[in-house]
Amino acid sequence: MQTITDKEFKRLAEYIKSNYGINLTEKKKTLVMGRLRNILQQKSFNNFSEYFDYVMADRSGEAAMTLVNKITTNHTFFMRESDHFDYFKKSVLPYWSSVSQEDRDIRIWSAGCSSGEEPYTLAMIMADFFGAQKPFWDTRILATDISMEVINKAIRGIYSNENIETIPKEWKRKYFRKLDSDNFVITDSIKNDVIFRLFNLMNQSFPFKRKFHVIFCRNVMIYFDEKTKMDLVNRFYEFTESGGYLFIGHSESLNRQETKYKYIMPAVYRKE
Repeated sequence: MQTITDKEFKRLAEYIKSNYGINLTEKKKTLVMGRLRNILQQKSFNNFSEYFDYVMADRSGEAAMTLVNKITTNHTFFMRESDHFDYFKKSVLPYWSSVSQEDRDIRIWSAGCSSGEEPYTLAMIMADFFGAQKPFWDTRILATDISMEVINKAIRGIYSNENIETIPKEWKRKYFRKLDSDNFVITDSIKNDVIFRLFNLMNQSFPFKRKFHVIFCRNVMIYFDEKTKMDLVNRFYEFTESGGYLFIGHSESLNRQETKYKYIMPAVYRKE
């Protein structure tokens, strides 16, 4: 059974930190080893150095993406941290729908969208909020993640009965279609409102032409060290419209002396 040496773990951790911002501390060593061991066995690598050389040599990027998929959790569910969605519905949407009457465009970014539950939840909230007026608004959501595996799952939009237990019954009726005895699929009307893209938050430049009214980046920065987190938050700030919001996870916090965002409520910040 292969074990990862201190030198190998340091090499892996430095690569992951440099390219994806994820801070793999010594506490994660056993977890990482357990998640990668199957790959070493399947490809008959004798040690983690051989595997890492293989990742570095793969020009397609598929090996690196498999590595990222293995070490990231991608755990999410519908209505996670529901008070955020309540605030989005009761405060954020009324504000932006009133000040955006002219262009009727609300730009939302779900950064670190995982398997799609967060952006689809936002899309359903907006469908309810705008009702018959929705066709006259551009409410498409950009949803990004570094894992192609979870993006493909999100695009399929298939969720088990257990996955959708937490959503309102009215949403199940309006926005889901029964696929089989165990699964439901998101309706096209909601699917078409979410644009899924592969994107690394550690990219030095963001390719967006316009700023966002709302950015959700929840339970992503828990994997980053303080400097990486604040560098990313400052870039978010640059791409947030004045009056726009940043939502982070409840297990995360921002140093209010180091961010220009104004604290609104737990894990909700605003650009004034």
